[in-house]
Amino acid sequence: MKKIFFLAILLSTMTAFADDAKNEWHNTTLSDATIKKIQDAKYQYKKCVAEEMQKPANQQMDSRQATDAIIKQCEPVLAKMRDVYLAEKVPEVIADRHLKQMRLQTTRSALQGMMFSEAARKSGQQQ
Repeated sequence: MKKIFFLAILLSTMTAFADDAKNEWHNTTLSDATIKKIQDAKYQYKKCVAEEMQKPANQQMDSRQATDAIIKQCEPVLAKMRDVYLAEKVPEVIADRHLKQMRLQTTRSALQGMMFSEAARKSGQQQ
């Protein structure tokens, strides 16, 4: 009796956690050209962040505020990658998840760099 009850609960929980079919990406392959476009867009995004970090106006701001301004300034560059994903019929949920992950990683890296730069300025190592 316990086994039947356990199986019934197990089956009901599995259906509760099933993904919505329209948001699930079924094993398709991205062409080499598409992967190249995505990599180029990622490079352009990181290049934009690096260039914005070097601007004197951002160097003088608080590191958190500067990082926020930098990420907002480079957001249109990241939107190009989303367009590439959507053109390849990748579900929006999956594309947005990847872009969010990339944005978070870049934000952390930029914040770390800005905090290092701010600490160096405060210690008198940089002008």
